[in-house]
Amino acid sequence: MNPLLKGLNQKKDEMLALLRQLVELESPSTEKAAVDRVARLLGDCIAQRGGKVRVFPSRQAGDILRAEFKFTSGRAAGQILLLGHMDTVWEMGTIAKMPFHVAKGRAYGPGSYDMKAGIVIALYALDAVRAAGEGMRKNVVLLLTADEETGSKASRGVIEKEAWKSDCALVLESAHGPEGALKTARKGVGEYEIRVQGRAAHAGLEPEKGASAIVELSRQLLRTLDFADEKRGITINPGVIQGGTRSNVVAAEAVARVDVRITRLADGAKLHRRFMGLKPFDKWTKLTVSGGINRPPLERTKATAELFGKAKKLGRELGLNLSEVAVGGGSDGNFTSALGVPTLDGMGSVGDGAHANYEHVVISELPRRAALLARLILELGK
Repeated sequence: MNPLLKGLNQKKDEMLALLRQLVELESPSTEKAAVDRVARLLGDCIAQRGGKVRVFPSRQAGDILRAEFKFTSGRAAGQILLLGHMDTVWEMGTIAKMPFHVAKGRAYGPGSYDMKAGIVIALYALDAVRAAGEGMRKNVVLLLTADEETGSKASRGVIEKEAWKSDCALVLESAHGPEGALKTARKGVGEYEIRVQGRAAHAGLEPEKGASAIVELSRQLLRTLDFADEKRGITINPGVIQGGTRSNVVAAEAVARVDVRITRLADGAKLHRRFMGLKPFDKWTKLTVSGGINRPPLERTKATAELFGKAKKLGRELGLNLSEVAVGGGSDGNFTSALGVPTLDGMGSVGDGAHANYEHVVISELPRRAALLARLILELGK
């Protein structure tokens, strides 16, 4: 067995215990105090490992945690960025309904797969790097955000500032599928709000005096579906719609929120123009459109492909036959990639059930994925 993997396998129970501690310390994106509790716990864990901790306070969301690990006594030749998040989609109290538990080699619990296991993997990978880090010339920065699940509005600036200083970014989001594929491409994400102001009237007595905001909005949503392009990876999903007051009243107001996904950054500008160019069908209604692309796509570049190639080669030492995949969801790695920083995503846990009540990780893969991350850091840090 690979010596590095052998050492991490001996730490498997420790890794599982830390994962349990993190999962049971709930941290929904919307609860700043809860996410900050996780940040304090992790700050202590990092300090014990020799990392230099810095906290970026935030009023909008939980605080952002930055930890720098220096592996050379001289001047560093660069920086490797490890990127993850502490927040989850699960509301406070979920742990009582979905308690952390182990069954058939899997660890279940809210936030386990997305992505607290990724943080555990990073910490133990860094332990392994320190133990075997002779020849490392680069520092490693672990950046953990607190609002990734809600769009990273408060943390985007910090992410991008750190990315500019980094030679590459390794994203601790979970790997894809049962084989644990790494992610070399992700779609960009946007949201548009379409708001219609109509004219109220009695639906039975004087319908002709009204202008239905609901009818107008329905026609607009059908129009936006034409913006989708399956071949180019552009999807449109009207996910929320609200409007009207009573069934016997011609609706005076209606609003919809539409999720959009793009594969190429260039498509974002064209799509934005089309949304902003929407015009009313009914001249008696008023249309207001707002929003835009809030997370650029992570496009598969030559540099990202080279990163994957190195990971694949190193994975063979650990018994892994790694593949790559493109996925529809976004991550904070989208921001680093859009700046031209080589970015490899999916360096976290193997499991299933992100945002679902069967969320879990495969316990035996925790040390193996930590070993993969450690080997890649050692290779890139030369």
